Amino acid sequence: MTGVLVTGGTGKTGSALVDLLRGGRGGGGVRGNAVRVRVRVASRNPSAVDPDSVRFDWEDPATHPAALRGMDRVFLVPPVNVVDPMPLVGPFLAEAQRIGVRRLVLLGSAIVLPNAPGPLELAERVRARPGWVVLRASGFMQNFLSPHPLGERIRRHGEIRTAAGAGRLGWIDARDIAATASALLTHPDVDTGIGTGIDTGVGTSLDAGLDAGDRRDYLLTGPKALSYEDAAALITARTGRPVRVRHIGSDELAASYRAAGLPAEFAAALAAVEDGIRAGREDLVSTAVLDLTGRPPRPFAEFVRDHATEWTNTGLPDS
Repeated sequence: MTGVLVTGGTGKTGSALVDLLRGGRGGGGVRGNAVRVRVRVASRNPSAVDPDSVRFDWEDPATHPAALRGMDRVFLVPPVNVVDPMPLVGPFLAEAQRIGVRRLVLLGSAIVLPNAPGPLELAERVRARPGWVVLRASGFMQNFLSPHPLGERIRRHGEIRTAAGAGRLGWIDARDIAATASALLTHPDVDTGIGTGIDTGVGTSLDAGLDAGDRRDYLLTGPKALSYEDAAALITARTGRPVRVRHIGSDELAASYRAAGLPAEFAAALAAVEDGIRAGREDLVSTAVLDLTGRPPRPFAEFVRDHATEWTNTGLPDS
């Protein structure tokens, strides 16, 4: 038996990936021939009407072997809102390796949390295994939607609070991450032979030493890096609802994340990331989505068009 296990299968990226794989579209582009594969959807609350849905909980290792059984490919979404995923994910990786998973695609992050070596250790462990791949995704465009704290504040108050100043980020739509993962998972035995996909003209340490036919790391971004001011202007122009940007310090931002329910350690790390954005360290754009799917990533303006009603229909009493 073969198939793809999609962890986080009901999340924003996982659900889009499931739709692509079950639709036989395979991500299109360089993997564009229709290929339909068996998909097992793993989540804490599996669907009662989906026979290929299975209970999966990072904090319950007893659910891991059953989810992996019979699967030869995995889309791995690490536990969210934690600084160090390794204690939870390490045993899962060991089991995946033991049963011979030939392709594992890790949804990682292009943004490095300060003083948090765990995510880097996880990515390094995945890259060390032939056929296993890390997708380093930039900031999600979906963060501008509720229930993410950023999106919720826009919805309720028409405001973005940030410590990033005028710093820019290559925001990416989760649907484009899913398309890239689908291309890699649909054809796990085909080497991509694609270059770095980083449009900076300078190689990165992550690319050093990797053969072009055995890529194990991809930076995923949208087509253009944008500041929060840029994003707010696009939302305002499309919806007619003013969205203002309020510049604050990282300590105040961390406090707002804690108030939104994020764990204190993770809230502090997430807020500190904006110091790096302000310094220009995340101002990167790659071609990896186009290289792997044959289609360019969606621009932020298209994302805003697709979700405009989510900022205009606030569900709040009129003031």
